[in-house]
Amino acid sequence: MPDSPAPFAPIAVVGQAAILPGAPDLARFTANVLAGRSAITNAPPGRWRVADRHVMCEPGSDARDRAWSSAGGYVTEDPSIGLDNLALARRGVDDAASLDPLVRWLIHTGQQALRCAGIDPGDAASAPVMQRAGAVFGNLSFPSEGMARWGEAVQLGRWGRAVPAGPPVDPRNHFMSGLPADLLARGLGLGAGAFALDAACASALYAIRLACDTLNAGRADVMLAGGVNRADSLFIHVGFCALGAMSKTGQSRPFHKGADGLVPAEGCALLTLKRLSDAVKHGDTILGVIRGVGLSNDARGRSLLAPSEEGQARAMRSALAAASLRPADIQLVECHATGTPTGDRAELGSMASVYGEGATLAIGSLKSNLGHLITVAGVAGVQKVLAGMAAGTMPPTLNVDQSLAEADRAPFSLLRQAREWPAVDGVRTAAVSAFGFGGNNAHCVVQSWAAGRPVSVPVGDLPQRAAPLAVVGLAAITGASDDRYGFARELYGPKAPIATRADLALPLAGLRFPPNDLKMSLGQQTLMLRVGGDALADAAGAEGGGSRERTAVVVGMGADGEVAGFGLRWRMPDLVPGSDAALADSAAPSLRAEHVIGTMPNIPANRLNVQHDIGGPSFTVSHEELSGITALTVAAALLRAGDVDRVLVGATERADDPRTAAAL
Repeated sequence: MPDSPAPFAPIAVVGQAAILPGAPDLARFTANVLAGRSAITNAPPGRWRVADRHVMCEPGSDARDRAWSSAGGYVTEDPSIGLDNLALARRGVDDAASLDPLVRWLIHTGQQALRCAGIDPGDAASAPVMQRAGAVFGNLSFPSEGMARWGEAVQLGRWGRAVPAGPPVDPRNHFMSGLPADLLARGLGLGAGAFALDAACASALYAIRLACDTLNAGRADVMLAGGVNRADSLFIHVGFCALGAMSKTGQSRPFHKGADGLVPAEGCALLTLKRLSDAVKHGDTILGVIRGVGLSNDARGRSLLAPSEEGQARAMRSALAAASLRPADIQLVECHATGTPTGDRAELGSMASVYGEGATLAIGSLKSNLGHLITVAGVAGVQKVLAGMAAGTMPPTLNVDQSLAEADRAPFSLLRQAREWPAVDGVRTAAVSAFGFGGNNAHCVVQSWAAGRPVSVPVGDLPQRAAPLAVVGLAAITGASDDRYGFARELYGPKAPIATRADLALPLAGLRFPPNDLKMSLGQQTLMLRVGGDALADAAGAEGGGSRERTAVVVGMGADGEVAGFGLRWRMPDLVPGSDAALADSAAPSLRAEHVIGTMPNIPANRLNVQHDIGGPSFTVSHEELSGITALTVAAALLRAGDVDRVLVGATERADDPRTAAAL
């Protein structure tokens, strides 16, 4: 985003809720954060559904199809949620007990966040409010536990093997990318609908920004925003080891000079948001105020996995500009800091370039307490900041007895212990960072609320751009056709069986990725790389094209069932006793770093950032059959908000996966 974004009307946080490691509710989370407690443990017994000897290895040894550690932030106390209180069956959400935990967490957390705001989705008195309520949240579209179990059952059936005894496998869990949003909307009665997005580790802050835009454009009056992550933790641990990003020692040590990688975590956290002007008018309890959210992408940086200080700094400056604040106004930054030395140093460098001329800046990271929540990280960081503001305390960061030298230089003050948080002119001000694989960057400015303060930039004063939007480039690859003309022939020509393709030609000239890496990527990634390039080429010469920073990418997609094959491969010794290497290879190849990148659910969008040097906000959208049209709607909203001038928008789908066909 540019350094001078469109006006941003302040947004009030009027409710919140969470289910996080060591904390089945927000009160426990707040107490743990302020007390400086860690919730990192080894995997609960039975969670990985395979004997340790088949998937664990010594730290530092070859991690191919193995994990160095099972350490993580796990949710072990499921509040079980009182789903019956919502009368979900009457809303078409029957047999919720067989749904993935991520669905139950999401609906429960949404219910609690609304009730925290004085809105009861089951109460008839709240019905008018619920008709103008919606939700947007980050969801890590790697296979969830339920999707993994479904994929295993389908594949074992195709091989003529017995499916292991256990709870019934619900086919709805295959559609874990976008279906949870629909179930949330139906379960709570959200009249403005809901969808999920994936911007990797920046997802929750991306969701908060889109929710703020929805409110400021008048498309809803109440929004739930945040994130959920309940991906199959075996896949996450083995995948991060394949990338070399997982801590070998199982310790989450942000800013520690001996830190050796991240520790994954899971959970769900949501905020209830309203326009600040409405919250003041309605007499709501205001927990905090979102003053601005800056989004960016690294564009053509060093790689999809290497952070860019320049890209991060753009998001920080954009957030400050939207908030009309100076760097010196920020008292504390809740950092992304994951405990990867390269990433932590890059973040300190980007912060120094933005905040270096200001006053002493307190810094810390929630990942020292919980591990890396991935799609939930940003919103949990906001909730940590809100807890500190309410208590007048800057919460401590754990495990920084030997910190990086860069973290102890001006302007930084690393929060090794809890510290008093003074109010300045009656308010406390903080920022929260979240940076993700694929170059996704987000920075959110949050303030405490002081009653009686003037409400700046009322929503009615914001520009609402209702002018029609122009399509200036178009491309399509469908069935056996390679362009939009073939697509037209398939639509309007003689009817024939829908064709599938086994390969796809990509132009080698100017290709920014090794061809062998692309061979290890899901078809949805290579399809979008090709069709996105074709659409940009079709738009070449169109007037009013966006600059590098004022161009965005939004891609509709869903989790590809092919990814579930890796979990089957690793669990094969327990699921199919006596199986051999050939049977394991038929489930999935041995996992390499290129496979992990090639299956990341945000990368269908972010490969386009790298290939075409696009630096605006970029992410994928999941809404099942509505994913493409929702991506188009989101793209239009980004343009009308005035933060970008051009959006490359599309959708990608592979229709030949047997697990998908069986689930349908």
